[in-house]
Amino acid sequence: MSQATESDERLLIEAAQNDPSRFAELYEQNFHRVYAYVARRVCDRMEIQDLTAQVFHKALANLGKFKWKGAPFCAWLYRIASNVIADQAKQKARESTDQLNPSAESSTATDLEAVERRARLFSAVGKLPEDQRRVIEMRFADEKSIREIAGELGRSEGAVKQLQFRALENLRNRLNEK
Repeated sequence: MSQATESDERLLIEAAQNDPSRFAELYEQNFHRVYAYVARRVCDRMEIQDLTAQVFHKALANLGKFKWKGAPFCAWLYRIASNVIADQAKQKARESTDQLNPSAESSTATDLEAVERRARLFSAVGKLPEDQRRVIEMRFADEKSIREIAGELGRSEGAVKQLQFRALENLRNRLNEK
């Protein structure tokens, strides 16, 4: 994100914190990214729409708590989305165990393990150095090519590949520690 874009985004966030009606601009700028993020993790279209709505509802409700740390606003929205998806998966797991289906219990345990692995992964991505985190988000969340990322970041493709490699190594090490 360029300095001017970063500054514009920060001003827009501050304006929305002071006047919630200004949140619509943040919604418009980030809707497609969040929708795509949720769609890559959830199969049912109605569910995707509901979860995306929940993300923006929670974002608006908690906008006053948002603290600018230099990361793109969308990164905060991705974190909310991952929590909403995990919460929904846990809710589904609880509902399926309530049905007293013995085979559902083993699949529920597997589902919960997958949710916990994803939560650990999202947390580890959030702790990466800024440039590595941005490359990982652009590459895997936004599904951009190395060439597209290099163009947006103003770096060579080799530099982006190196950042991706280091980020994946960092993630692997962090996840293996736990």
